[in-house]
Amino acid sequence: MEASPLLLFKVRGAGGSAPGPEPHGMPACAPDRWGQGLCPRLQKWFYGKFGEYVEDFRFQPEESAVETEEPLSARRLTENMRRLKRGAKPVTSFVKNLSALSDWHSVYTSAIAFTCPHPPGPQGRPPQGEGRDEAPDQPLPPPSCPQVYMNAVWHGWAIPMFLFLAILRLSLNYLIARGWRIQWSIVPEVSEVVEPPKEDLTVSEKFQLVLDVAQKAQNLFGKMADILEKIKNLFMWVQPEITQKLYVALWAAFLASCFFPYRLVGLAVGLYAGIKFFLIDFVFKRCPRLRAKYDTPYIIWKSLPTDPQLKERSSAAAVSRRLQTASARSYVASAPAGLGRDEDAGRLHSTKKGNFHEIFNLTENERPLAVCENGWRCCLINRDRKMPTDYIRNGVLYVTENYLCFESSKSGSSKRNKVIRLVDITDIQKYKVLSVLPGSGMGIAVTTPSTQKPLVFGAMVHRDEAFETIFSQYLKITAGAASGSDS
Repeated sequence: MEASPLLLFKVRGAGGSAPGPEPHGMPACAPDRWGQGLCPRLQKWFYGKFGEYVEDFRFQPEESAVETEEPLSARRLTENMRRLKRGAKPVTSFVKNLSALSDWHSVYTSAIAFTCPHPPGPQGRPPQGEGRDEAPDQPLPPPSCPQVYMNAVWHGWAIPMFLFLAILRLSLNYLIARGWRIQWSIVPEVSEVVEPPKEDLTVSEKFQLVLDVAQKAQNLFGKMADILEKIKNLFMWVQPEITQKLYVALWAAFLASCFFPYRLVGLAVGLYAGIKFFLIDFVFKRCPRLRAKYDTPYIIWKSLPTDPQLKERSSAAAVSRRLQTASARSYVASAPAGLGRDEDAGRLHSTKKGNFHEIFNLTENERPLAVCENGWRCCLINRDRKMPTDYIRNGVLYVTENYLCFESSKSGSSKRNKVIRLVDITDIQKYKVLSVLPGSGMGIAVTTPSTQKPLVFGAMVHRDEAFETIFSQYLKITAGAASGSDS
């Protein structure tokens, strides 16, 4: 029986040698060698053509790059401020030109940009009876066709107009970059003198530079924060009566976009925007009282509160509630009954050097209230004074019908004592002398017109009781003075 060629091929592939001579032509193992040579060449060709794109899609762990912060340098700080000013110059110039266009700074420019009716001529509406038989179905042009903006809005070319203006601006910037001298501005630009940066600055100059930059950064960040907080409060229903107007306007715009053609909606919005920008804003800027009454976007924007204003309103509401409580207590306030002498001595302090009215140069009918007959021990912090001996004084605080009296514990003349009329007080608040300590503090801050900074009565153990007493008496005196002036 003769061996089959397949069996012979398997035996040779296993390493054994088959008897007989090999056939002429291509060897038996040539197909394997050809396949092994084709695959690497195909892989090499594929990787050469598409290997770069394959590598782009290879997943790699994300590297967290840590940016190195530059040390504080006066020269670097000045350079960055000038870079910021130069970078913001195109934006500020655009805003100035836009405002000048709305303010009609150049009457001819604003008139051409807004409206300029065609003069009457053959393009106008033909008289009745003429030209009707020749073209009865031909539409008639409007009697006056506004130019530029209004013309673009009327024909639905507002978006192409803005795109063409952007292309024109880029083209002019290209010519300017190539060396052409072109000035396309309504408001003439004033070149500012740039002082060269100083190489060596003194310590005082560096300190003043840091203060100037900090002030500018503070004002800039404050304006940006006000804008962002107003937008946030508008959408968060902080003032529902304001957000309700925006809500109704959005619903009206949504329904109009659903039921009316886009061309009609765009025409209405474009006409309103043009009239508002060129005419209504011009009148409102010249008449502030009219603007405060009828300019709805301006009124809404000015009425939107910022977060500090909301905080002040909440604190004012708390003060008003406290005023009502204090006014209710002011008519029934009396000395606490049932206190022992030991407990009262621990709470009050009595170190009088004579008659009360003689110490403070008051009338005889001015006596401490029953709740503070012996006063509250405290220290007076006068931040207007620079000397340590005058900055802090230890003593006792009293409240009478009309005065707030502080008696210094040091012996000497009565100049160290302090007498404040309750009517002269403009503000009174609880005060925390050291912010690092826990709690609400142990001080009372009193503001008067005669002092630049509030007077602080600190280190008061029973601060809340003293504050309620002073505040209730202050409310009583101011209410009586107000009623007397009205009568």
